[in-house]
Amino acid sequence: MTYINTIRDLEASTYGMAGASGNALLKSSGVVGGFGGGLNGAGHDAASTLTGGAAGLGDLYNVLYGQKVWSMLNQEVNVLSMIAKRPYTSSGWRILKSRPTGGSDAAFGIGSQDVDANSSDLSTPKADQIGGVEENATLGGANGFKALSPEYTKLFTSPKTIAHLFEFSELGMELAAIDDGVGDIRAIVREDMGKHHAEVQSKMLLMPLEKYDDATAPNITRNYTSLMKIVSSNEEIAAMANADMTAMGAGNGSPDLAGLVDVTKLFGADRAEGTGISVSGSTYTGVNDFMSAEVDFGAVGTGYTTGPRVLTLTILNDMLRRIRVNGGNPKVILTGYDTIQHISDLLQSQERFMDRKEIVPTHNGVRGVKGSEVGFRVATYYDIPIIPSKDMPKTHKSNLNPTNPLSDILILDTDHLWLAVMKPTQYFEDGISNGNPFGVGKLGNQGMYRTMGETCCSFFKGQGKITNLKSA
Repeated sequence: MTYINTIRDLEASTYGMAGASGNALLKSSGVVGGFGGGLNGAGHDAASTLTGGAAGLGDLYNVLYGQKVWSMLNQEVNVLSMIAKRPYTSSGWRILKSRPTGGSDAAFGIGSQDVDANSSDLSTPKADQIGGVEENATLGGANGFKALSPEYTKLFTSPKTIAHLFEFSELGMELAAIDDGVGDIRAIVREDMGKHHAEVQSKMLLMPLEKYDDATAPNITRNYTSLMKIVSSNEEIAAMANADMTAMGAGNGSPDLAGLVDVTKLFGADRAEGTGISVSGSTYTGVNDFMSAEVDFGAVGTGYTTGPRVLTLTILNDMLRRIRVNGGNPKVILTGYDTIQHISDLLQSQERFMDRKEIVPTHNGVRGVKGSEVGFRVATYYDIPIIPSKDMPKTHKSNLNPTNPLSDILILDTDHLWLAVMKPTQYFEDGISNGNPFGVGKLGNQGMYRTMGETCCSFFKGQGKITNLKSA
C-alpha cells in the first residue's frame, strides 16, 4: 500500500520512483529534477538536491504560479452590507427636538414651572398644568391654558464622493496573457480593486471618533460620516477631551471648542452651541441634547480617565433598556469578534447560549428567497442579530495600556440610520484597449470605482454605543 502525504510521494507513486532520491525522475540522460523543481535544483519539499547526468538541466524546470490570485487579506464589508441603503432624495430633514411641554427627555418632565402667558421654558410644568382645564376655561394662559408649540430644527448634509483610480500599461496587459501570466490582468485587478473600494467604505463607517480631531488628517470630513461620530453624545465628547484623547484636550495647550469643530459639528449643527458642550479653564462639560445618542463609557466625565471596565451582561442589558425607553427599536448589534466571544463566554458561564437566527436580506422591498444563496445565520442576543466587524474600534485612553481591551459595541435602530446613496457604485474604464489613449494620456488603460452618498440619522436617542471595555 502506498501512502501519499506530499508532492514527493505523489511523484514517486505516479512515475514509479519508489526508493529514488528526492523527487527525481529517471530519464535517458540520467536522473533529473521533477516538474516544478525549486531554486538551485531543490525538490518541492527541499528534501534533497536534484542530480542529473548533464549540466544545467535545472534551468529547464521552473516554478509555475498559476493564473489564480489568492488573497491573504480579510476584506469583509459587514458594516457596509448591514446599514440600510436609501436613495438620496433630499439634502436635509426636519427634527422634532422637544415636546410643547415636558422637555425632550424620554420621560415626560414634571416640575414646578407655571404654564402661563409669560412662560418660555416648559420642560418641567406643574403636574396640574399639562392639559386638564376647568369648565368653560379662559383662553390665553389662565390656569395653564395657553397656546403651545413643539420645537423643531433642521439638519442637512452633503453627499460624499468615494473614488479609487488604478491603471495598467499596454505592455503589462499583453505580457500578462503569455508565459506564466495571470491572463486577463484587467479582470483580476478590477475584481480586487472592487473589493478594496467596498472595504474602504466599511472602514469609513467605523472611523474612531478621536480621528476627527487628528491634526494629521485635516480632510477626514471628505469621508462618509462615521457611525462612531453619529452614535455619540455631548457627555462622551467632553469626557474624551478631559482625558486628552483629542488634540484639543484638557492638557493640550489652550483648550477650546474651536479646535474640536470636526468632532462637535454634525449634519450642519454644532454640539458645542448653547449648553451642549462647554469648556471652563481646562475642564470640558457636556450636557446631552436631542443629538446625543445613548453612550456608556463609564462614569460621566471621568470614565475614559479611569480606564476600561470589564464588560458584563448588566452593562449590555442596561443599554438595551435605555434605548427602548427612548422609543428606539434595536435592529442590530455591531461589534468585534473578540467582544462576541466574550459575550458568549458570559452566557455559557450562566448555562445560557446565544441563539442563531437566519437573516434574509431585502432590497427595495423585495425579499430574498430563504436558502444558502441569499440567507446567512448569525448569533443573536435577545433576538437582535450580532454582526461582527474586524474594523470595530477599541476606544480607550491608550496610555493606560489596559489588559485585553474589547471592541466597542454599537446597538443600532436602522429604521432611523441609513446610507443615503446619490450614485451607486459604478466602474469606469478607458484607454488604449478602448481605442482612446488620448483620454487617459497614457499607453495603457485607467479604471475607476466611484460611489456617492452619505450616512444619515433621524433619531439619535434610538442608537446606542458601549465603549471603554476590557475582558478582564
